[in-house]
Amino acid sequence: MRLSKTTWLGVIGWLLIGVLPAQPESTVQSIEDVTGGFQKNEGFFTFYWDEAGGRIWLEIDRFEQEFLYVNSLATGLGSNPVGLDRSQLGRDRVVRFERSGPRVLLAQRNLDYRAETENADERRAVQESFAESILWGTEVKARTGDRVLVDATDLLMQDAHGVTARLLRSRQGTFTLDRSRSAVYLPRTRAFPSNTEFEVLLTFASSQPGPLVREVTPSPESVTLRQHHSFIQLPESGYRPRAFDPRSGAISISYSDYATALDQPLEKRLVLRHRLEKKDPSADVSEPLEPIVYYLDRGAPEPVRSALLEGASWWNQAFEAAGFQDAFRVEVLPEGADPLDVRYNVIQWVHRSTRGWSYGSSVVDPRTGEILKGHVQLGSLRVRQDRMIIEGLQPLFNGSGQAANCAQTLGIETEALAAFDPETSPVEVALARIRQLSAHEVGHTLGFAHNFAASSYGRASVMDYPAPLVRVTAEGKLDLSEAYAVGIGTWDKQAVRYSYSIFSQDTDEADGLRAVIDENIRQGWYFLSDADARPQSAAQPIASLWDNGADPVAALRQVMRVRRIALDSFSERNIPEGRPLSDLQSGFVPLYLYHRYQVEATSKLIGGVSYHYKVRGDGLPSASPVPPQHQRAALEAVLDTLSPAELAIPRRLNLLLHPLAYGSSDRRELFPSRLDPIFDPLAAAETAAGTTLDFLLNPGRAGRLQLWHSYETEIPSLAEVLDRLLEVTWKAPTPGNATEAATARTVERTVLGKLLSLAGLDEASPDVRSITSLKLAELAEWLAEQEFADALERGHTEEAIREISSFTARPYPPATPPASLEAPPGSPIGQP
Repeated sequence: MRLSKTTWLGVIGWLLIGVLPAQPESTVQSIEDVTGGFQKNEGFFTFYWDEAGGRIWLEIDRFEQEFLYVNSLATGLGSNPVGLDRSQLGRDRVVRFERSGPRVLLAQRNLDYRAETENADERRAVQESFAESILWGTEVKARTGDRVLVDATDLLMQDAHGVTARLLRSRQGTFTLDRSRSAVYLPRTRAFPSNTEFEVLLTFASSQPGPLVREVTPSPESVTLRQHHSFIQLPESGYRPRAFDPRSGAISISYSDYATALDQPLEKRLVLRHRLEKKDPSADVSEPLEPIVYYLDRGAPEPVRSALLEGASWWNQAFEAAGFQDAFRVEVLPEGADPLDVRYNVIQWVHRSTRGWSYGSSVVDPRTGEILKGHVQLGSLRVRQDRMIIEGLQPLFNGSGQAANCAQTLGIETEALAAFDPETSPVEVALARIRQLSAHEVGHTLGFAHNFAASSYGRASVMDYPAPLVRVTAEGKLDLSEAYAVGIGTWDKQAVRYSYSIFSQDTDEADGLRAVIDENIRQGWYFLSDADARPQSAAQPIASLWDNGADPVAALRQVMRVRRIALDSFSERNIPEGRPLSDLQSGFVPLYLYHRYQVEATSKLIGGVSYHYKVRGDGLPSASPVPPQHQRAALEAVLDTLSPAELAIPRRLNLLLHPLAYGSSDRRELFPSRLDPIFDPLAAAETAAGTTLDFLLNPGRAGRLQLWHSYETEIPSLAEVLDRLLEVTWKAPTPGNATEAATARTVERTVLGKLLSLAGLDEASPDVRSITSLKLAELAEWLAEQEFADALERGHTEEAIREISSFTARPYPPATPPASLEAPPGSPIGQP
């Protein structure tokens, strides 16, 4: 086909457009010409503020030079379940600007896959084998020499922190970023020699916001938050990465090194730690070249502020043990300082509408594991929850002769009211806890993981979750004088020694680190973290949250004794005068469930296995099942928590726990009720029994019982555990007390529901399902042989037989067992 002259000219024209630059070099404006009327901010990256246009212009004078890019959330939503908190750190990314003709790209390096070698070809082979990410691209708007100017407004005004995704995951609606209601936030947009900080105000809109958003936002269709962007100069050379050891208690980063010798692991792990060097490396104890300084949020009120300062400062004791003098300090944040500025390690006081976790996060150089900024977020309501727990333990509030009248009216013996030390202040105990919490979260930002084994060899670490240590005196009083430990723990000193010690020239670093680990093993200072403590199926008996002591069984019996003393004396005196009596319900929940964490710890002995993060040849004990006698002792202690005498709530307490007062509607922290608005004592008993049974009848635990019994017949079998459970519940004599009898029926129904669930659970092993089904059938046969004169007991029994028969005759998948009530929130002390 022949093309006309006009067509050929058109083709040539289009080709020329594709080949020639869009803008001749001579017509490109200089940076000075474009920014003449703008406000200049010189720093690591110089930027210009165009007030008339409301735009940020970024000057780029270095290409292919890497820096750290961190996005954060400057202001929070205020809802703990959603999790968008004030000063929440985002991801750390090593990035660089690239230029290709008129385009500027922001490229993120892939540090998960590396080749640590001097051979450039090997490094290039890895770089070209795995994808990088281009985070942003734009056009050059002006140029002066090697410097270019770009409009960075679009980069900054995007939802870099993922607010819309978080709101969607939390089922709070589909939100979109509304640019018309968003702008640069200039007060927190600044440039410094080693970092440039940007902040923007973003508004997210939705026509159908969720209930959690409605709870905390003045106009829930419009959620306005500020997001922060940090461009940070990577640290200078001289930092020495430290090899990770799973027994050390350190947090680590990991990556694959494809230059590793074939006889070495491909994965490399490095400890997270701050750069800390001695002025005199040859001295056993030396001042640091630069101390680690943390700054406390000026918004923390007294007396909390002083408690936070004191608790965080405990870490200096650990650095002294590692050979540093005055290496760690805590000060109040300078007025006007930005808490998200990378130059400040910050302990921040964060408010939410409900209680929730506190966090310790860090800005880290992903190349080496060097911590550049520690950032702690402490939830302000935690200290109030701790105070309320202590108030629940002790009726301390006296006034106007009300206590004596209360004792007479509610049937409390005056001797019981005297069983408390009135000088123990709930506020002081709560402040003791907040000191420990401050040290705990700072520990994470220093590079240390949870150690949930530390409570088994004394209160040895602030990185454990501490239960309040409540003793019973010889006079039967509750003693909270040492509820929480003071100071840094033995384990914390060892962790600092591993991560931060500077070894002399005569000591090889690997040998020095090995010596620290060897000392831990000799002394029995063990480390076990989240994966081995948190799951309901956890098997390691010394790794637990909110527990006390080396003997979980003894600790559980002690906790139950404390609980009984406190319940017997629970009265109006557990709240101050002038508070609605319905507020007693809030304090009653953690008191009634005071044993829940120690039940969890004790249950781990049943079907339990002792093990450690053992390395071949290190001398740590090998894995072994918990001895049979310890398992049976634990079983009896756990079953005792199901006793109607322990769970029954007497009439005087039921009358005391008033319905919610007018103006109070939040039931999230309270027991459920089938008698709404009246307090339901049987619902409380059901939730407590369900909590115990969820641990005892966990399918993983049940499977381990079967496995280890097949190896060692002395170890309790699942059949033995189920038989004993049925003996102390369904087959136990009916209590003569009507309240305890009703509680016993509640516990029995809960046991039946949990057994039906276990028998039909796909996650349970076939042996577990078959044994549980057999025990249910045997129970039905036994019940059919019983005779009850009491109509309630007879109806209760016949209903159980029907439920078991229905399950036995079930089609597959099995019929759904009765739903159980959910317990009020617990951990952390706590989460809504």
